[in-house]
Amino acid sequence: MVETTTGLLTQSSHGTSRTVDELMRQELRARQAAARLLGLNAASADLERVALLPNTSTGLFHAALGLPRGEVLVPGQEFPSNLYPWRRAAALGRVQPVPLAADRLGRITPDLVRSALTRETVAVSVSAVDYRTGFRADLGGIREVIGADRLLVVDAIQGMGATELPWTAADLLVTGGQKWLRAGWSTGFLYASAAALERLQPVLTGWTGVADAGVFDGREHPPAQGAQRFSVTNANPVAAGGLARALELVERVGMRRIAAHIAQRTDELVDTVRSTGGTVLSPTAEHERAGIVSFALPKTDPALVGAALERHGVTATVRADRIRLCAHASTTLATVDLVHSALRSLQRG
Repeated sequence: MVETTTGLLTQSSHGTSRTVDELMRQELRARQAAARLLGLNAASADLERVALLPNTSTGLFHAALGLPRGEVLVPGQEFPSNLYPWRRAAALGRVQPVPLAADRLGRITPDLVRSALTRETVAVSVSAVDYRTGFRADLGGIREVIGADRLLVVDAIQGMGATELPWTAADLLVTGGQKWLRAGWSTGFLYASAAALERLQPVLTGWTGVADAGVFDGREHPPAQGAQRFSVTNANPVAAGGLARALELVERVGMRRIAAHIAQRTDELVDTVRSTGGTVLSPTAEHERAGIVSFALPKTDPALVGAALERHGVTATVRADRIRLCAHASTTLATVDLVHSALRSLQRG
């Protein structure tokens, strides 16, 4: 990915009559790779369901501002990017977010969603994987309980590239590329179902999101037929090329192989935390987890744990009440051993 973006930056700095066209082809390349990752036929009309995004938040604002008026179920403990779009839309009188309470283990289950539905519910918004615990939502189950009359909005960033899920159970799927896909910031994509394209008003459509975008006649053009209607302006071709390269790498290695490797390393991290007296805060059942291992060491400040991990060459996310580790496809057993050494050093101290 670094080599690709560096090459595209170099290319853009030596403009020729062919440079713009060559750079702009990166958007199509990225869309095709994203479609294939979702299990779609990138050589068919399925490609029109996919559009590039600069980040997850942009996609969530498309959903929040474009939904028909009504209530939207939103988990109360979501990452802030999943909260502000709904609050801003509520302030404009478009939708009303309704907090969806998790169970005592922090899970959003199909049964909880079913019990919270009302006749006013027009959509349910969830994360495919919870950023705090790594809990993997049952997207298929949630899709089934909300029915065809409501839209399912899914933030996929904590799971895309780490685990296999029925992504197209979502009506609007949004993801950034800077996490598991390791494509860098200002990268991402969305998938829109036929229902989403029918019901979501393209409020943020820009000049690149309309029919005949290349015709500059001063008239207002209708929104594009597919997901491209959610485009505001041209995507960054350098970022698009990096995203395409990252997605193609996932495709070449194989999502099943990547998920299996991450699952194995996750098992080892869970065992390591427990063997050193830690409390695992993530689900441990295979069907309920992705690649996140959240934990705490009793009577030990998470900041001290994070510092010990850093001294041993391990990068972790430190929160006020927990430490979060994520095993990637490139994470080795030697890295797990470093985690074990770091946690043991706190015991000895």
